[in-house]
Amino acid sequence: MKDKKYLVGLTGGIGSGKSTVANSFKKLGIRVVDADYGARAVVEPGSEALSKIEAYFQPLAVDTPMIIDGKLNRSALRDIVFNDVDKKGWLEALLHPLISQWIDDQIGQPTKSPYIILESPLLFETEQHNKVNTALLVDIPPELQIQRASQRDGNSANQIQAIIDSQMSRKDKLNKAAYIFDNSQDIKTMDERVMALHQQFLSLAEST
Repeated sequence: MKDKKYLVGLTGGIGSGKSTVANSFKKLGIRVVDADYGARAVVEPGSEALSKIEAYFQPLAVDTPMIIDGKLNRSALRDIVFNDVDKKGWLEALLHPLISQWIDDQIGQPTKSPYIILESPLLFETEQHNKVNTALLVDIPPELQIQRASQRDGNSANQIQAIIDSQMSRKDKLNKAAYIFDNSQDIKTMDERVMALHQQFLSLAEST
């Protein structure tokens, strides 16, 4: 029996629909480890990381509380680090190792899934890409990305564009991914196309 499961990295920009694609894999019985969930787990109420964030950022938040009802005020934190490279770097240096360990713990859990998917918006921007055997990018044209993200989050097109501009470029992501899932196609075809990828990943998992 293999000690380590074949690991597929699943990523995509804001509004790309990567979570919808991940859910389609879940319906096939594939275990999905969600790095976004991990990012929340490591700063849960009472955690050491949350205390460090409050101590560092609360003086910078002026009248906005960094902790609300014991939980991290993500909106306030995002406003501070979005345009401040140094503070963003401090936060990443604190959280990325914790998230990485959380991912490792989840991947190491017993599962009957023939392979595991690591769903992560920052797969290529962090060391997480070193964990996976292959990478699948959920991709849509920028104009559709802005439209979908704006409708989902209620943010303006300019706000969404600013987020896109702060992330790795679409071109670079396309170059790094071994598999591309065009999510601009009819959603009715999603399950069928996911099934085709599933068969390929099964073969890779069996042969690795």
